[in-house]
Order: sequence, then structure tokens, then C-alpha cells
Amino acid sequence: MKKTPNPIDKHVGSRVRMRRMMIGMSQERLGDALGLTFQQVQKYEKGTNRIGASRLHQIASILGVQVEFFYEGAPQAEGAPPVVSDGLSETPTPPYVADFLSTTDGLHLMRAFMKVRDPKVRKRVVELVEALAGDDEEQPAEELEAIEAVR
Repeated sequence: MKKTPNPIDKHVGSRVRMRRMMIGMSQERLGDALGLTFQQVQKYEKGTNRIGASRLHQIASILGVQVEFFYEGAPQAEGAPPVVSDGLSETPTPPYVADFLSTTDGLHLMRAFMKVRDPKVRKRVVELVEALAGDDEEQPAEELEAIEAVR
């Protein structure tokens, strides 16, 4: 009987993949830094192999993020109490943002956008993309609220 990966393990693995891709690092290079094969990194990223606490700390260090990054937007276990924010941390990233950034197009767009230093030019780029995307009414309300919050 084939065991399906735990949703949290899949989420953590997908966040490892997303961050690795965001900084342009290959699975092979991450594996070398960890003393592992790229196949093991692949298994971590798919959630088929669990990442231990010390290994996750090592990965976070290599990828330049805090360990908490890998748990942002993670699904809650059944019956778990709701997560309460202390009001001091950033608003969690909506799942559709993480999904988009884990795509090749999303990563290319994000990398290119980050290279634009002038805030006025960035604003114009956002306006251009919105104009190309079409009518605002086609976007889910949740996405529109997130866009407005960024402005």
C-alpha cells in the first residue's frame, strides 16, 4: 500500500522548492550544500520524505530565510485551534500568491520586478499588468483586497 505524503510535509517541501527557485539555486547545488543527492532534495520538495528539524534549519540557513518561512500558509490539522497572530508579524502570504510564485512564469516575473528600483516605475508596471489582465470584476474579491493592501 502506497502512503500519501502528509499535507504539511508537502507544503514545507513546496516552500523549499519555491525559495530555492526564487534565488536561482538548482536542486543539485542545494543537495551539495546539504551533503545529499539532488534526488533526496526532490523527495523533500515533493513531501515524500519528511525534513527533520535540524535539516530544515540547515536548509533555511542555506536559502537565507527563517524556518518559519516554510510553514507560512500551511494547512491546519483537523481539530487544531486556529492560529492567533500576535499582531507583530507580517500578514501571512495568501495561498494563491505562493502558488503563483512556485510557477516558472511567476518566478520570472517576480525576479524581473524586483530589479526595478524606481517606485514610480513599479507602480506603472502594476498598472500595465492590471490593464492587460482586463476587468477588475473578474478577479476574486480576496485577490483585489490583497492588491489594494499592497498599494
